[in-house]
Amino acid sequence: MDPQDRSGPYATHDVSNQPPPLAPYDASLDTALLEGLRREGAGWAEADIRRLGLRAGSAEGQEWGELANRHEPELRTHDRYGHRVDEVEFHPSWHHLMRVAVGEGLAGAPWADDRPGAHVARTAGGLVWGQTEAGHGCPTSMTYAAVPVLRRQPELAKVYEPLLTSREYDPGLRVPTEKRGLLAGMGMTEKQGGSDVRTNTTTAWPSAEPGVYTLRGHKWFTSAPMCDVFLVLAQAPGGLSCFLVPRVLPDGTRNTFRIQRLKDKLGNRSNASSEPEFDGTVAWLVGPEGRGVKTIIEMVNCTRLDCVMSSATLMRKTLVEAGHHVRHRSAFGARLIDQPLMRNVLADLALESEAATTLTLRLAGAADRSVRGDALDGTAGSETAFRRIATAVGKYWVTKRGPAFTAEALECLGGNGYVEESGMPRHYREAPLLSIWEGSGNVNALDVLRALSREPETADALFGELALAHGADARLDASVSRLKAELAAGSEAGARRLVERMALTLQAALLVRHAPAAVADAFCATRLGGDWGHAFGTLPDGADVDAILARALPDGA
Repeated sequence: MDPQDRSGPYATHDVSNQPPPLAPYDASLDTALLEGLRREGAGWAEADIRRLGLRAGSAEGQEWGELANRHEPELRTHDRYGHRVDEVEFHPSWHHLMRVAVGEGLAGAPWADDRPGAHVARTAGGLVWGQTEAGHGCPTSMTYAAVPVLRRQPELAKVYEPLLTSREYDPGLRVPTEKRGLLAGMGMTEKQGGSDVRTNTTTAWPSAEPGVYTLRGHKWFTSAPMCDVFLVLAQAPGGLSCFLVPRVLPDGTRNTFRIQRLKDKLGNRSNASSEPEFDGTVAWLVGPEGRGVKTIIEMVNCTRLDCVMSSATLMRKTLVEAGHHVRHRSAFGARLIDQPLMRNVLADLALESEAATTLTLRLAGAADRSVRGDALDGTAGSETAFRRIATAVGKYWVTKRGPAFTAEALECLGGNGYVEESGMPRHYREAPLLSIWEGSGNVNALDVLRALSREPETADALFGELALAHGADARLDASVSRLKAELAAGSEAGARRLVERMALTLQAALLVRHAPAAVADAFCATRLGGDWGHAFGTLPDGADVDAILARALPDGA
């Protein structure tokens, strides 16, 4: 053959052995998710979840996510005439994502839905729609979480709750009661204390009008500053208290909310995170003075669940990306998906992903029943107590697993996964955020110890849940026994070890009860039985890799 011939095998720009684009795909094509949706009482929402999954996996939905991160939000402190406006401008793709999320009920809508399972349906929707882009989940999460806090102040809830539970996305700063829908944010941390919010220095002084205060101070990490209202903590005469701060006051004037800067973050780039300054800022008291943490903690419990959900979403998304790549890529004479070691890696990731998704939906079910006062037939202890401890446990463990999981999934793509065009670097940068926001690992581990010591019913609820799987797997039974011993001898220094054991045992119990034998056996053998290495892809030879992959990646696995 003529080496100068630019066709045939000498054509330098022929593309071969590269996977086609993943999109369009069905983000709801996840057996564990759909089974959990039905099991936790929201089977009625399955058609909507399937429809949303197709929209999330569409080329348009995936492009919105990419564009919202490429064109980051921009801070505009003043208008052209020099007036202070403190606005953040977003790319149109951000607004497209938000419009769908709010319209699909992923913000405050479940609080206005009387159907059992409404909160589960919202979580399942987040697990699929979150596969477009993670950043816009922050304002929807905070809006969802603000509603139960506002109910502590019925006169405020009467005004704002119908708008916070609306399915209409209405961006722009205007008088809240003149809008079709509202978004809520929160401002807790300050530069001198971070998670130690009791050291906050922002002050709140009562005005002549009952319940109305004036704030002065500087918050350190307030995301989504274009929300309409914020729940913030400040030191009132009676101690640390919770307040509602609107961006626009009822008379149409702008409340003082000076955005000093936007944070230059590792990931979550589409979402603006800011440092607002309060100086004569008008605020309304929520809950009694001096009970700020107790008042706002319900918001934190809700957003912690969303951190677990978002980590599970990232796991699922990157697993799907990895599975798609290896189905279409060949090396050393065979497709990657057909090579035993690659199958081991994918199956190990699939176990982790299913465990995270199953726990997320169980937590959502507990939240739903806790809100409604319902009991889950057959369980010991209340769903409220179970939710209290299991959400903190899940927040610690699932979000901790996210970065390692995402890195391994990225590696399945090799060098292709390391370039920005693949989208995997964006997911990798996002993963650590979820273990930091709403309390880092230490904060959540210590919160578990606090719950166990101050609310002994939480331990009863946890062990009641574990008892439902008793006798089904010897390794699980042994782990429960070890957990009881570790609990009795628990110490602050060993909090992470204890919470890790709780998380793995709980995940194993759920899989033993609800997943196929191949999944449950492999999880118990590795995560509980120790027949595992220190990296993904170290499942024992006896693991039924084929069955695990057929369940996790049914489209061609």
